[in-house]
Amino acid sequence: MAQLRDKIILITGAAGMLGAAAVHMFLERGAMVAACDARPMPDDGMPGADMAPRFLFVEADMTDETQIIRLMTIIQERFGRLDGLYHNVYVNRTALIVNQTLADWEDAVRGTLTSTFLMNKHAARQMKTNGGGAIVNTSSILGAVPVPENAAYGASKAAVEQLTRVAAVELAPWHIRVNAIVPGDFKSEERIASYTERQKEAIREQTLIGRSGLPDEVNELAAFLLSDAASYATGSMYPITGGFGL
Repeated sequence: MAQLRDKIILITGAAGMLGAAAVHMFLERGAMVAACDARPMPDDGMPGADMAPRFLFVEADMTDETQIIRLMTIIQERFGRLDGLYHNVYVNRTALIVNQTLADWEDAVRGTLTSTFLMNKHAARQMKTNGGGAIVNTSSILGAVPVPENAAYGASKAAVEQLTRVAAVELAPWHIRVNAIVPGDFKSEERIASYTERQKEAIREQTLIGRSGLPDEVNELAAFLLSDAASYATGSMYPITGGFGL
């Protein structure tokens, strides 16, 4: 179990399933958490009052550089530094290539790839002043496995992985580690419980583990990569797919 005691971690996409679960896990591991999303944080996703001194939520669009700069300023004023970034923002616009509109393509690329670039850029600037840090980007198995109607999303996630490698090389002199996790299919326990038998059978056939992953299983890997226990890990992609496609 990776410990994050007293680390200042920024979690993007905090109103989503993966991000919301990460907020609670990282707080429980001792981190101080700055969370952000373009959507309001749902009431049932907000940490309890006992966690309030170590938690900050900022509503911000991760494709808007002005809002990101404001976010970093707020974090600096509240916590004094930034030790880690866990970036979970993406946009998916599904369509066959021959039917995909340019607007939807650009929306997916901007929401997935450009948001990653902007967050890595400004988080790294903040970390440089603190003597280092760690960044974990979120890719997807669809960045490597071609799935119909997912060209924009898959291409953007593949680009996120190359961006991660380049960032690792560029930021190493400032003691900033950069890695990416590569999740396969994961769902909430409630969603998995609602699967039909046909859906369950499809998942069993596609993965070696025989089920969908859970958010905490993905976030456990992210927590490790953000922790001091991963001090020798940088520039790498970490699949967590249940053996999808093997």
